[in-house]
Amino acid sequence: MAVSEDLRRAPRGLTSWLTPGLAWLLLACIGAGLFFWPGIAALLAAWQTPEYSHGPLIPVLSAFLMLRHLKRVPVHHGPVDDRYPGLAVALVAMLAAAFGRIVGIDDIVAYGLILWTGGVVLISFGWSRGWQFWPAILHLVYMLPLPGALYYGVSTKLQIISSEMGVDFLRLLSVPVFLDGNIIDLGVYKLHVAEACSGLRYLFPILSFSYIFAALYRGPVWHKAVLLISAVPITVVMNSVRIAIAGVIVDRYGLAHLEGFSHFFEGWVIFVTCVLILFGLARLMLVFHPQKMGLVDALDLDTSGLGAQLGRLRLVRASRALILAACVMLAGAVAFLAVPERQGVAIERDPFTLFPRRLGEWTSGPPQYLDAEIEAVLKADDYHSAFFTRPGGGAYVELFAAWYEDQMDGGTHSPEVCLPGAGWEIAALEQIDSPVPAPGGPFTLNRAVIQKGLDRMLVYYWFDQQGSRTASAFTAKLTLTRGKVMEGRNDGGLVRLITPIGPEESDAAAEARLVSMLRETLPALPRFFPE
Repeated sequence: MAVSEDLRRAPRGLTSWLTPGLAWLLLACIGAGLFFWPGIAALLAAWQTPEYSHGPLIPVLSAFLMLRHLKRVPVHHGPVDDRYPGLAVALVAMLAAAFGRIVGIDDIVAYGLILWTGGVVLISFGWSRGWQFWPAILHLVYMLPLPGALYYGVSTKLQIISSEMGVDFLRLLSVPVFLDGNIIDLGVYKLHVAEACSGLRYLFPILSFSYIFAALYRGPVWHKAVLLISAVPITVVMNSVRIAIAGVIVDRYGLAHLEGFSHFFEGWVIFVTCVLILFGLARLMLVFHPQKMGLVDALDLDTSGLGAQLGRLRLVRASRALILAACVMLAGAVAFLAVPERQGVAIERDPFTLFPRRLGEWTSGPPQYLDAEIEAVLKADDYHSAFFTRPGGGAYVELFAAWYEDQMDGGTHSPEVCLPGAGWEIAALEQIDSPVPAPGGPFTLNRAVIQKGLDRMLVYYWFDQQGSRTASAFTAKLTLTRGKVMEGRNDGGLVRLITPIGPEESDAAAEARLVSMLRETLPALPRFFPE
């Protein structure tokens, strides 16, 4: 009631509605739109993909959570003397976004935008009251795309889990099936559980929905935690069920009937089913609630009075902290608009088509080309794959190298992620010092033993970043960031050597073969991975 009376007493008209405080808030938002634009553009692009198509709904739902919570916060008429912590948060957000713009990582800019939003809320309400709105601000995280390395890691894990569970369901239905990595072999047909089938396109919106559901739920805190955490297993199980149903259709009716089923089930059917399961889980937990509430009573779905809460924007004060935040934001936006964007450095290198067919005693056959689907996932600007052998026969060594002109757009995919997707299990993985000297000095590489059934292989791989070789993906990212800041370079890539371990062969014999190939490969790489 106090809110409505304050708003009724306020003068009418556009000029009176646009109070000084609201005017400064709008200026701060305009400056933020310009300053954080690279991050906003990255979000808009990510929202065009199926995995993040729910993104535009997230700010709307966060605003709903904010207004809903605001109904429980009375209007404060006295002075607010704790606004400056919010200003500090906003300035930290600007520094993070500025760093993201300088190094060309738009995701960092987007993360900074969320932090800045929290800072503005703290400025407007003060720290003591503003911190209460953290659920609405935290929910904005669900509109962000995952970093590339994390996305591919999560996607691969979900592919494997979905494949294994889907095959288990098929066997329960007496469908003969064999699983090879992410390939479900039904005998006559083979189904490939690609990234689109990993469950991510359902997982992100379901996670967001479960967050809202938990926020509106009036039950105990542990109920809320269960509802939030359960989104992941529910989504994975439902995706596995979808894969199993697809397998049954292919087994009984043929591959031609699968396309219509896929289009029908890949969208709202899975999403709605997951939502219904969440409702069912909440209803089940309420059975054990001491107050014996119904599900309708347990959900706070009251939307009355939200318009009045939105009108409280007119009550925002033109505080010194808000004015300073708006001025700094506008100045930062103008500075970035005035300074021309730093252009990338043209990298002079030989294409892999010139990679030598002979390395010491090792000779390769013609280059191997990846399937179009794998190339689309790899997104490398140039790559080379070839099998090298020595005179007198013996096992081969496969050399694979990928180079990226701009690793900010995708970047390298670690074999630690890719190999399990191809059906290989990583039996051992460690970082070791290179057993042979290399141009540029000592470096570390990853040594892995992988297996698929009775087949075993030995793998060496490392990241080659602008003259720096390392086994660590984190160190590679630091090198990339330093190169971007100091020289404007984003290039780099990955090198992998792999050889089979024969049934009667020792690991030491396979390792000696790999070391021999490594010794001949390292001097040839600088032409293709320039320092």
